[in-house]
Amino acid sequence: MPRLDPGMARIRVKDLRLRTYIGIKEEEINNKQDVLINLTILYPAVDAVQVNDIEHALNYRTITKAIIAHVEGNRFALLERLTQEILDLVMAHQAVRYAEVEVDKPHALRFAESVSITLAGHR
Repeated sequence: MPRLDPGMARIRVKDLRLRTYIGIKEEEINNKQDVLINLTILYPAVDAVQVNDIEHALNYRTITKAIIAHVEGNRFALLERLTQEILDLVMAHQAVRYAEVEVDKPHALRFAESVSITLAGHR
């Protein structure tokens, strides 16, 4: 993860629990499952800090709502694809300089708490 330069803000969204169709087995294709999403976003926040107005900040609520609609409204065969599509949604915001997305699929493997995929992007 890049270091946090002065004027940069790090937004963390932790354990966003959503339900979607994810997987390749018939049971997974026919039944929604939980996924846990964790986001880290870096953006320049100098104006937000000085002006104290949402118009000068990266609105994490807007980003999260878009992720919720996308994840719950679609079907995914692979965690890699789901993770990339979430990363694409985050990176669509021009203020984002770096983003990291981790998607956990609880109980995907017997004897494991979860399986996760992490992808990152920067500009």
